[in-house]
Amino acid sequence: MKPRILIFSTAYYPFVGGAEVAIKEIADRLAEEFEFEMITARLDKKLAKEEVVGSVLVHRIGFGSSFDKLLVPFFGAFKVAEISKKRKIDLFFPVMVTYASGAAYIYNIFHSHKIPVVLNLQEGDSEEHLTKRHFGLLGLSWKMALKRSSYVTALSNYLMNRARGLGYKGGGKVIPNAVNVEVFKQKLARRERSSLRKKMGFGEDDFVLITTGRLVVKNGVADIIKALAYLPKEVKFISLGSGSLEAELRLLAKGYKLSERIVWQGLVQNNELPQYLAASDAFVRPSLSEGLGISFLEAMAAGLPVIATPVGGIPDFLKDGITGLVCEVSNPVSIADCVKRLMSNPNLRQELSKWAREAIVERYSWTKVVGDISEVFKSVITKS
Repeated sequence: MKPRILIFSTAYYPFVGGAEVAIKEIADRLAEEFEFEMITARLDKKLAKEEVVGSVLVHRIGFGSSFDKLLVPFFGAFKVAEISKKRKIDLFFPVMVTYASGAAYIYNIFHSHKIPVVLNLQEGDSEEHLTKRHFGLLGLSWKMALKRSSYVTALSNYLMNRARGLGYKGGGKVIPNAVNVEVFKQKLARRERSSLRKKMGFGEDDFVLITTGRLVVKNGVADIIKALAYLPKEVKFISLGSGSLEAELRLLAKGYKLSERIVWQGLVQNNELPQYLAASDAFVRPSLSEGLGISFLEAMAAGLPVIATPVGGIPDFLKDGITGLVCEVSNPVSIADCVKRLMSNPNLRQELSKWAREAIVERYSWTKVVGDISEVFKSVITKS
């Protein structure tokens, strides 16, 4: 009989982010070794309270609103108790220290038979966010979760060091999320590339910068817009993603008289993302904080030169002048200098593309990542 792993994630399909994609990849690829179930918030009345998504039996908690996030730690713990009466649960796998993760720890607090916990850290928030959010309660919840975890996996050395800094003394391993290299390395035919660029209003001689991700402060999109003011008119910018800052960023672009050089493409389907990357010339995301940053890895797999800041988990994969270019935090002039360096040196662009792709294949393939996760699961279950 295969060991049963209960995953805890505040959101899951059809709500898709980097963490959700990673969970599905892990579960689908390890379905022959483990049984997977999940506790998550319902968040939408249209969603079934229970259904199978890929290789995961998903239990959705709540009534179908955003308020369900607050319910899932407590009602989720009751659901765990209900499940455990029917079938043995061998391992808890909370993804990030979030609302849903609380259900795992609450269950263990009130039951004499403790189920081992492998906590997966993926958070990209800053240290300030961690210590001050909700009057410091977020930082406290981290400390409590780490204290009650059997093992910790983290996307980056930065996140593992954060866990150690908060007092975690148990076993741990840095296991990043991965990229489907075969999907992202595909090139567009010249005619297709020209067609997509023309559709967005870009010419063949334009140098197109692209960023992907939420339009929030931590992703530094405002600094990209300001950087355009220091760059020639043939440098254009496309943003894939949506977020609370969109209206503010559009106004900023208008104020700098840059609106005609920017395309706000909004959210696109995952299967469309490689096309937009292939139609661009460089990826830029001057993050203020980052747990790892799957968007960078996807761009590198697509063969784009990457410009990024040396924050959070980014230094794990970005080596200045080798796998990408490093710009300063909150410094549009530094971003512009990196872009000019790429524009003036085609050989550098080719070298960055080559070494970046090799780094992705070697360290960030799903085969390697899933193998590492499987070893952790088996080890923790055996010891328990």
